[in-house]
Amino acid sequence: MIELRSHSPQDTRAIAAAVAELARPGDLIVLAGQMGAGKTAFAQGFARALGIDEPVTSPTYTLVHTYQTGATTLHHADLYRLEHTAEVADLGLDELREDDAIVLVEWGDVVDLGPQLQIELRVDDVPDDGQLDARDIAVTASDRRWSSRWERLVASLEPWAAS
Repeated sequence: MIELRSHSPQDTRAIAAAVAELARPGDLIVLAGQMGAGKTAFAQGFARALGIDEPVTSPTYTLVHTYQTGATTLHHADLYRLEHTAEVADLGLDELREDDAIVLVEWGDVVDLGPQLQIELRVDDVPDDGQLDARDIAVTASDRRWSSRWERLVASLEPWAAS
């Protein structure tokens, strides 16, 4: 597990950009955390690092937004409104991954989506450092495809390592 500290939405976007630099087609990246924890800010930083210039918003009502930049496709999903596993299956997230795309899922921790890189964002309700926009971020991988990239991921996230 990699434990990080974000002091602002800009930090969260920069952390996302560092992750995006190592992301590959076929990756599933799950964003977890309570409402307002920074999942959409993370998605924005991730997309921007991939070269996506259009506005990135949470697809809460459309469920999936697709962005194309060069040879990279990013599918950005939001499972917040889904109540049943069958509804998640209907989205076809596995098929989207097989489409040589990166799939980024907000609220993806509500069901088991299989091997993934999970980013959990937590609001620090009582920050020791006085940073009201502070977030604690934990990065874990259950997808063995990340094992060959893990050391590079740790190094690229070092500026935000929790002390």
